[in-house]
Amino acid sequence: MLKHHFSTAPGITIKSRLLITLVFLFGINASVVAKEYTFGIVPQQSAKKLAQLWTPVLQHLSEVSGMEVKFATAKDIPTFEKRLAAGEYDFAYMNPYHFTVFNELPGYVAMAHQSEKRIKGIVVVRKDSNAQDLTALDGLRLAFPSPAAFAATILPTANIAKLGLNIDAKYVSSHDSVYMAVSRGLLPAGGGIVRTFNKTDPAIRDTLRILWTSTGYTPHAFAAHPAVSSADRETFTNALVSISKSERGRELLSALGFADIQRADDASWDDVRDLQIKNLSSATNAVAEQTQ
Repeated sequence: MLKHHFSTAPGITIKSRLLITLVFLFGINASVVAKEYTFGIVPQQSAKKLAQLWTPVLQHLSEVSGMEVKFATAKDIPTFEKRLAAGEYDFAYMNPYHFTVFNELPGYVAMAHQSEKRIKGIVVVRKDSNAQDLTALDGLRLAFPSPAAFAATILPTANIAKLGLNIDAKYVSSHDSVYMAVSRGLLPAGGGIVRTFNKTDPAIRDTLRILWTSTGYTPHAFAAHPAVSSADRETFTNALVSISKSERGRELLSALGFADIQRADDASWDDVRDLQIKNLSSATNAVAEQTQ
C-alpha cells in the first residue's frame, strides 16, 4: 500500500524507486507524478462483478482527484477483514461494523457514506409459520449468509441477543441461500435485507413473509488508512462527495444503486458502536494484534 511515498521504506515498489531516481537525477517535479493508491471493496458479490461495477467509478474518481486509485477486493469477507486488520488498503469501502472495528486498529479514518440510506436487516419465515415475533425463534437453528454480514446477520442476532433468546446460527453463504432454505422448510427462519429479499426468485419470495425488520443504521463507510495524508484524504473525499455533480458521475452512482455520497466522520457510526458487537473471528483479531 501507499506506493506513492517517496521514501526508502521497506516494500517500496520498483516503480516508485524509478520515480525517485528520475526526480533526483533529472529534477522532475514530484507533483506531476500521480500518486497511486489501492481501494479495497468489501466482497459482497463476486470479484468479477465488483470490478465491473467499481472500476469505472474509481477511474472517474482518479481523474477528478488527480490520484491513481486502483480497484482491489478479496476472495471472501474473512480475507477482506484480515487485509483491513493488516492495513493493506489505502482506501476502503467497508460495512458499518467493519468500520467500527478497523477505525480502532489500524485506525481507518471516515471520509463519507451513501446519502439517503439507512441499512435495515430482516428476519423471514414461511408464510404458514405460526411465529409472530422473534421470541418464537428461541432455541431454534436459523439461517444467515455469513458471520460478518452486517444487516443480514449481525443486526438480527444482536437484537435476538438483546431479547435474551438463544439461537443456533447456520451460515449458508448467501442471502438467496437463506431464503431458499426457509422456503423449503429446511430451517424455520433466516436473516436478510429488504433489497435482496425483493430481488429473489418470486417463486421463493411468495412463500415467505418478513417477521421482523431492524431499525436503520448508518450505511457502509468510505474510509482512509491513517498513513494517507490528511491533504490527500481531503482531496479524495471532495471527489467522492462531488461525484453526483456531473452527468457521468450520476450514471456511475446509479449503476452502484447509490443516490449520492455525503461526508462523514468517525462518530457517524456511533449507532453501530452502541450495539457492542464482537463478531470478528479470532484469526482477524490476531492479525490486528500483530499490527500493534
